[in-house]
Amino acid sequence: MKLIYTGKTKDVYALDDGNYLLKFKDDATGKDGVFDPGENAVALTIDGLGRECLALSRYFFTLLGDAGIATHFVSASLEDSAMIVRPVKMFGNGTEVVCRFRAVGSFLRRYGEYIAEGAPLDGLVEFTLKNDAKGDPPITKETLAMLGILTESVYDEIKALAQKIGRIIGADLLKKGLELYDIKFEFGIGAGGQILLADEISGGCMRAYKDGAWVQPMDLNKLLLP
Repeated sequence: MKLIYTGKTKDVYALDDGNYLLKFKDDATGKDGVFDPGENAVALTIDGLGRECLALSRYFFTLLGDAGIATHFVSASLEDSAMIVRPVKMFGNGTEVVCRFRAVGSFLRRYGEYIAEGAPLDGLVEFTLKNDAKGDPPITKETLAMLGILTESVYDEIKALAQKIGRIIGADLLKKGLELYDIKFEFGIGAGGQILLADEISGGCMRAYKDGAWVQPMDLNKLLLP
């Protein structure tokens, strides 16, 4: 294996067969020592978090694969906190896609004067550029196309995919008495030119609530996994 990227919560290694290995860490993003999936800096370390993020990612990638959603997932080893994935080409220097079902987090901080906390958003999709220094700035469809990051038709395809995937995951959470408030995705282009869901799908990528209270990522695993 060859280390090619060191990230906040994962390291990426190139494998001899052309695939990649994602090594999950126990680091979590947040602010002032409090976990927050919307923040861009590591704020704390939670023992066992990497393995738990991987376990939930494997669970959801399997769920989505059964639903016919194309992803980069190949396999996972919980013992090694590692996931093998297919190569994908990111859009620009990386984009993130957030599907929002209720107003919380950064959305509420931006638009709180117009909307109440927890108000329904019905699968609203926002695109942001991955740039920690600039706070992952939101970007419009027209701007993405003008800058050559992706075309308007690809934008529409990703938006529809994000809403479909968000609703599949939301329906699965609902079976356990949980409500999905928002979820963050990354997409890329696979070797065959198909848009693939990439990165991870864990408690660090979403906000889920139970009886009106936010469920911490480690607790989310306990509620969802056998």
